Amino acid sequence: MRILIVSDTHGYDSNLRIVLEKIGQPDCMIHLGDSESTLENLRSISNCPVYMVAGNCDYFTRLPVARIEELDGCRIFMTHGHYYYVSVGVRDLAEEARTNGCKVAMFGHTHRPFIDESDPDLTILNPGSLSFPRQEGHRPSYILMETAAGQKPAFTLRYLDHNLVKKY
Repeated sequence: MRILIVSDTHGYDSNLRIVLEKIGQPDCMIHLGDSESTLENLRSISNCPVYMVAGNCDYFTRLPVARIEELDGCRIFMTHGHYYYVSVGVRDLAEEARTNGCKVAMFGHTHRPFIDESDPDLTILNPGSLSFPRQEGHRPSYILMETAAGQKPAFTLRYLDHNLVKKY
């Protein structure tokens, strides 16, 4: 499977549309919160299944703050991260993922891209933000995840070129 992982779009979907034009049709999309949009809207934009969690700016939503999905045999823990204190570290997030038998833990919230594969049993990642990136260079970012049954997933952190980016 080819899975697009995004976070922190904050209601600005133009960069998401640019990503989808650039990468082509993913098999599914994971949105890690602060979409400030509806699940139905994101499904119509991406034209694929969408797995989504609520962020701290997703007011009046019924979305869960965390969820576990198994995609191509890979058990994934998804959360925005604010309930796991990710702004100060990923220890609590990693503990929750391990407790639930997950091989991948995904979060957003910090607007900074991050992939840690140092633990052979748990990959921890954050795709950054497509709308308001906070890392050096301030380039909107996302992650592509490639899975195949029985194999360890592969992750690629990607950035939008500045000349393609919609400025807000």
